[in-house]
Amino acid sequence: MKLSELSDRPGARKVRRRIGRGIGSGKGKTGGRGGKGQTARTGVAIKGFEGGQMPLHRRLPKRGFTNIFRKEFNEVNLGRVQQAIDAGKLDPAAPIDVEALVKARVLRRAKGGVRLLGAGEIKVKVALTVAGASKSAVAAVEKAGGSVTVVKPAETGEAAA
Repeated sequence: MKLSELSDRPGARKVRRRIGRGIGSGKGKTGGRGGKGQTARTGVAIKGFEGGQMPLHRRLPKRGFTNIFRKEFNEVNLGRVQQAIDAGKLDPAAPIDVEALVKARVLRRAKGGVRLLGAGEIKVKVALTVAGASKSAVAAVEKAGGSVTVVKPAETGEAAA
């Protein structure tokens, strides 16, 4: 076999159909767009239009709302904290808070605070300062001899006192 004898497998390269190129092509005249009218033209987007009948999305009632004061929390499992300690990224002797977790690359960025969850296990004594913690997470940390301090998350837009 020579380099010049190499070719694609059959059907690997599909030839683009050129529409609107005469009646013999099978896609001439209207170019696959049917007859005349709005949809035969370009730039038409009649997504929810139902021929003048009230569209379904307007017939159904509105429901729910978006709470503009909602706090987004970072969720961290105990196993992830232990993993960072084992890798030497977190110092178990120092207090662990949002800044320490971001610096250790456990979190990408600090949102409204950290919520500690109980998946995984913690083997060392640590002092955690978080915005929220599950009961199982608190129990696991205290069993390992550590402590969890739950602080109120910082208010956004409020002057830090």
